[in-house]
Amino acid sequence: MARRSPRPQPPTACPCGGPEAYAACCGRAHRGEAAAPTAEALMRSRYSAFVQGDAAYLLRTWHPDTRPAVLDLDGGTRWTGLEILAADDGTAFHATGTVTFRAHYRAAGRPGALHERSRFTRYDGAWVYVDGDILA
Repeated sequence: MARRSPRPQPPTACPCGGPEAYAACCGRAHRGEAAAPTAEALMRSRYSAFVQGDAAYLLRTWHPDTRPAVLDLDGGTRWTGLEILAADDGTAFHATGTVTFRAHYRAAGRPGALHERSRFTRYDGAWVYVDGDILA
């Protein structure tokens, strides 16, 4: 009796909302294969790292002057979507940039959103997260 091969599974969508699958999008940055070319791309990859629970990537892409010694991710929070509301500067032609976003989540069965304006800068040639202001 002939065995059927399992059906190929579609690639997993990237949590950042980009058009590529996670492995070809933010997964490349998380694995250290590519650096984010813009502040917005770094923001998206950091959001995906929260979704994936990748604290090491989050710490690696945090400016050393503001980086915490340890990052304990809340396992009870499930990140459900990212909206980029504005991106100012943060391209190859800039040294700094800001990204305003809304990250949606579910915690304890209830929906919520984190609305933040994040600041980014170049450090040793790569974009890093500096800090952010929580917005109402």
